[in-house]
Amino acid sequence: MNDREAIARQIASATGRPFRLQREQSVGGGCINRAVVLGDGAWAYFVKLNSADRLGMFEAESEGLAALRAANAIRVPEPVCTGLAGNQSFLAIEHLDLSGRLDGAEAGRRLAQLHRVTASNFGWHRDNTIGSTPQHNLRASEWVDFWRAHRLGFQLDLAARNGYGRALSDPGERLMSVLEDLIGHRPVPSLLHGDLWGGNIGATREGEPVIFDPAAYHGDRETDLAMTELFGGFGSDFYAAYREAWPLPPEYGTRRILYNLYHVLNHLNLFGGGYLAQAKGMMDRLLAAVR
Repeated sequence: MNDREAIARQIASATGRPFRLQREQSVGGGCINRAVVLGDGAWAYFVKLNSADRLGMFEAESEGLAALRAANAIRVPEPVCTGLAGNQSFLAIEHLDLSGRLDGAEAGRRLAQLHRVTASNFGWHRDNTIGSTPQHNLRASEWVDFWRAHRLGFQLDLAARNGYGRALSDPGERLMSVLEDLIGHRPVPSLLHGDLWGGNIGATREGEPVIFDPAAYHGDRETDLAMTELFGGFGSDFYAAYREAWPLPPEYGTRRILYNLYHVLNHLNLFGGGYLAQAKGMMDRLLAAVR
């Protein structure tokens, strides 16, 4: 039995219905995982693949998908199973036809609805990953404490270990010292997608918005909004609808830079020095805002 047949058997066990593999289609576009669509003529599943030691990453992603689905706010593919097949780990999820045109206004309204789902603390019940980088989610009662320890501070420490300490240590230390002023509010712990850039949202053939590939946790809703703006934005109708459903405070503009710095630092740590100038520029803008 080959790896794909082993995955098919685990899918059949998880769903409780026969699944005899008849077709396999490779899916491009991923920079962390490989992906295929497996089908038997009646059912099809989107399957992510990575090395066996990445099983925990897929288990956390599966739990994130389940949490977002349970909010019943925006369409999320159903996780089916995770497991090992040969020397690979995998995550199998519902396969959706995402060939539709995204209705930005509907997506904005539904994201606001997702963010209305809140918890008593920031963080999550388990760690997960942002890309392939560990993302620690130890719960905290104060947002600024959570962001200092598990988001900005973690990425700055990782950057120093990756050789960028000389360039980033001084502005990083100054940012950490004024973090309370930069954050400047006490948000509710909203349920977040956690990695909501344009590559992680789509629409069904009927136009229903769908989000996927989460790095879920509870945090400031503005972090999700900020991420949508980092690589081009989602369109004015999306932001107008979100703001109509749940207005954003004027200070969001500065916090947006702070929250996106986390992702730019993560790209620096994952992909190298091409992101160094962008990170330094963002840090300079933040420090200028509190002088």
